Amino acid sequence: MNDRTSRQSQTRAGEPAFNAPWTVAALIIILVGAHAVRIVSGGDADRFALTSADFAAGRLTGLITYQLVHGSWAHVLMNSAFVLAFGAPVARFLGPTPRGGAAFFLFFLACGVAAAAMYAGLEMILAPFGRPGSGWALIGASGSASGLMGAAARLIEGRGRLGPITGRTVTGMTLSWILVNAILGLSGLTPGTGGAPVAWEAHIFGYFCGLLLIAPTGWLAGAKGDHVIAL
Repeated sequence: MNDRTSRQSQTRAGEPAFNAPWTVAALIIILVGAHAVRIVSGGDADRFALTSADFAAGRLTGLITYQLVHGSWAHVLMNSAFVLAFGAPVARFLGPTPRGGAAFFLFFLACGVAAAAMYAGLEMILAPFGRPGSGWALIGASGSASGLMGAAARLIEGRGRLGPITGRTVTGMTLSWILVNAILGLSGLTPGTGGAPVAWEAHIFGYFCGLLLIAPTGWLAGAKGDHVIAL
């Protein structure tokens, strides 16, 4: 083995097998850990859900807690995979500092809160028209993870910087995400949910929140120079 090959082998050996940003790894641990604790303790998922009754009564703690509870292992692992795939570029953009880490978690929770609130508003608007299933309960981090996807779309567009919302990559990902969710939601083909209906509209709302909120979140995290540009 020559010296060049030896150095290349040493470099590969020194690379970590799992090099996700610490914020992404921590978030996945929180999601999986929360599900494990609930399963072991025998807790009811509905206890932490955001329900139509709670929202109408102004009990809004569920806007946060619903993001941390899942219906099955397949559900939490699927959302964790989305967090890993789309959270990594967002976390790297916001930075590894405590300030960047705080901004990342705030962004994740904000997308989830906004997605659920808009879904609840949509349900209230459509309720007088006899929309089936007016009593609902939201669980899972899908809306929040969709926000990460929306932010990642802009970062992909800008090759690590924030690209414009009207860019080709962003437009393609946006239309694809709307189409996929509409097909899965309306057809009832929802893998990983055990046959439970999916609030697919909340996924779309969360995605658009991510598109819009990543710019002010970048400013909050202290991203410098042209990493943060106008919407």
